[in-house]
Amino acid sequence: MRNRITLSFFLFAGVFVACKQSPKTNSSDEDWALLPFIKIDSVNPILKPGTGSFTDPILKKTVYWEEKDVFNPAIVNRDGKVYMLYRAQDKIGKPAGTSRIGLAVSSDAMHFTRMPQPVLYPDNDSLKRFEWEGGCEDPRVVQDDKGTYYMTYTAYDGDKARLFVATSTDLVRWQKHGNAFAKAYGGKYANAWSKSGSIVSDYKNGEPVAVKINGKYWMYWGDKDIWVATSDDLINWTPVEMQPGEKAPVPLVGVAANVPQLRIVLPTRRGKFDSDLVESGPPAMLTDRGILLIYNSGNDPATGDKTLGKDSYAAGQALFDKNDPTKILQRMDHWFMKPDKPYEITGQVNQVCFLEGLTRFKNKWYVYYGTADSKIAVAVCADSLKK
Repeated sequence: MRNRITLSFFLFAGVFVACKQSPKTNSSDEDWALLPFIKIDSVNPILKPGTGSFTDPILKKTVYWEEKDVFNPAIVNRDGKVYMLYRAQDKIGKPAGTSRIGLAVSSDAMHFTRMPQPVLYPDNDSLKRFEWEGGCEDPRVVQDDKGTYYMTYTAYDGDKARLFVATSTDLVRWQKHGNAFAKAYGGKYANAWSKSGSIVSDYKNGEPVAVKINGKYWMYWGDKDIWVATSDDLINWTPVEMQPGEKAPVPLVGVAANVPQLRIVLPTRRGKFDSDLVESGPPAMLTDRGILLIYNSGNDPATGDKTLGKDSYAAGQALFDKNDPTKILQRMDHWFMKPDKPYEITGQVNQVCFLEGLTRFKNKWYVYYGTADSKIAVAVCADSLKK
């Protein structure tokens, strides 16, 4: 989420779940959207702050790296198990605790066992000045067709967020590649505020595998409006700029106002739950109907949904053209998940459901989300996506 600036009835795991939580949306919604979801109250929150420790390479002392908060997880479905890569904060880093990425594993998609040490974190490397001491935040993970994992994450130095990329073959050892936009347009966007990279993927056996459209990989990104970028290799990305004659948006922070600006593909909407900001969620899903993007949103009651609290984070869905990822086809008029549980309402940041991980496991869709920037929860849906 924006940093410091501011499922019919079914029986599951012995719990009777009524799939009717989401508000009614446009009649066309159920034709393309992944709905409805229900929070699994019997297990939520599924991950809380922990006692794991490690010797921090920068501080050169033992740090309890996940004792303050855990939230905003990526999900990998591998070999019949669900792996969670999650953001965790300590109590000593500035400005609100240094963030590192931890790893946990589950055999049932609900109960997780975590590794004692983080798998991605600020180090004494060439990227230290971008990652220290705010840290490594908000991972999203996809595979390529050879089985390599690509993580987009936010590097935060305490002042500015930058979208970075790392790769791994085992989910434990990660190679950092630095800024996703470093080579685009001569580095014009390298020092701009950027985050939340959702790479368009085919969910094969529940696992997002990046796919090319028109010869390119595509990624939705951003945390005010949502923009789009393309890549040949899943590491180096080029933001899509406006074409001549397109209306200029507000300049991106860190980019001069007199240079070409980015093409907004999903804007905020006055009078809606997504009036204040929109931000990419889990890896976008390529379907026969189009590209399904689950997104997070911030609300301003003065200009948005008056039934939601100020700065409340709720989730929506949008559908883009599968042949043109910049062209939006459908968009929900209403949120399908909002903060209404105690652990979602109160925490480091109040009133937050922030969705980042999605997988299909044993014929059910699971979405994983951060709650009040403090804990992690899960919701489940029957396989209702219309192809």
